[in-house]
Amino acid sequence: MNRSVFRAYDIRGVADRDLTDDFVVDLGRALGTQVRRRSEGVLALGRDCRVHSPRLHQALLSGLLSTGVRVLDVGIVASPLLYFATHHLGCGSGVEITGSHNPASDNGFKILLAGASLHGEALAALHDQIVARDFVCGIGQHQAVDIVAPYLDFVRQRLCLGPRRFRIVIDGGNGTGGAVAVALLRSLGFDVTPLYCEMDGRFPHHPPDPTVPEHLAALKAEVARTDAELGLAFDGDADRLVVVDSRGRILWGDELLILLGRAILQHEPGARFVCEVKCSQAVHDELTAAGGQVLMWRVGHSELRTKMQEIGAALAGEMSGHLFFAHRYLGYDDAIYAAARLIELLSDDPRPQALAAQVDTLPRLHRTPEIRIPVADAAKEALVQHAAAMLRRTPGVEISELDGIRIHWPDAWALLRASNTQAALVLRFEATHAKRLSEVRTQVERVLMQSQAALSLTPSPLTPSDEPKR
Repeated sequence: MNRSVFRAYDIRGVADRDLTDDFVVDLGRALGTQVRRRSEGVLALGRDCRVHSPRLHQALLSGLLSTGVRVLDVGIVASPLLYFATHHLGCGSGVEITGSHNPASDNGFKILLAGASLHGEALAALHDQIVARDFVCGIGQHQAVDIVAPYLDFVRQRLCLGPRRFRIVIDGGNGTGGAVAVALLRSLGFDVTPLYCEMDGRFPHHPPDPTVPEHLAALKAEVARTDAELGLAFDGDADRLVVVDSRGRILWGDELLILLGRAILQHEPGARFVCEVKCSQAVHDELTAAGGQVLMWRVGHSELRTKMQEIGAALAGEMSGHLFFAHRYLGYDDAIYAAARLIELLSDDPRPQALAAQVDTLPRLHRTPEIRIPVADAAKEALVQHAAAMLRRTPGVEISELDGIRIHWPDAWALLRASNTQAALVLRFEATHAKRLSEVRTQVERVLMQSQAALSLTPSPLTPSDEPKR
């Protein structure tokens, strides 16, 4: 068993190397044992469309059934539909087999037990349980359940659409969310053009990660060709949403959080919001100005979901496109529902190309996308700590070490943290002017290269300093 597959908030690795049948059977035994000991005895199971997901599904199911668990199998579905299934079927526990936004070679498991995402110490305990061979025995039951139709009904009932209808392009990335999103929006009366919405776990057109601007080229072109109001891009399991407006500008998750948060504040003055450390300073400034309360928190869907429940937030979001609605919804990251809420907002705006008009109201800051620098898993934390020690000596700045290190100047900020999902460091920069953006980025990258040299690490290529085109 490869210990490194137990990440901060899920289990993930290269499927044919790290996720062997023996390991996955044991994982099923451990999860089934925990479900039995919680006196539930029922678990929902879903999987994505990756080529190795059928093998992993069979192995996990075998382990689960060996413990006496009743498995409600919802088939090939996006992660939000698996989360919905735990609510709709009343079981509280579930597993989605998915590699999410990672390359086609990867796969993994997102786990809910008794309504809570398994992460951190709970995942570490699951590893220890497998090592100890601490499993119960029993004879389980397997039942296939359709969850798509109930999900579509549930979402439609929670929307309050205005009168306007318009053209939409959906890039499903050949993942599990595209077909469901197309069916939902067409049923609501919208003219939808599907792009790569056929499920294909090889992801032949582009990798299933919409946070990479190059992956949105076809979506931008199709929005322009069809004169659409907007384009929607989902990752492989549809828990991330990135949007393109009619002018080809990319809206990242933090910008969507501002637009959606403003709409919520019209109905819930004083509502609370949670954003993570990669988010723009504009999230805090704009939602606070609109009468909201904003808390910055650590990266990760489990972290955000837990924190928003603790403080009673109406909405939480990540720059990477995870959006969690508690307002009129169930509080988990569902890119399909988030897209529908954006469509709802625009359907009440009488202006043609209303999204572009609303984007014009956002602060025009200069920023980078999420930058990932390859670094070995064993070295990334030490590298962040070394760089952080140097950056703390920077005069005239405020430092936050909530998750990695976020450095604030009066007119800029920079983030450096270790990725929870990949062997990489994550950086992001934002400033009021392009020249200032370049200055702070150069300063932090110089510190990072000095830290690599001090730790005798092979320097990793840094991404060019060009600001992304919107």
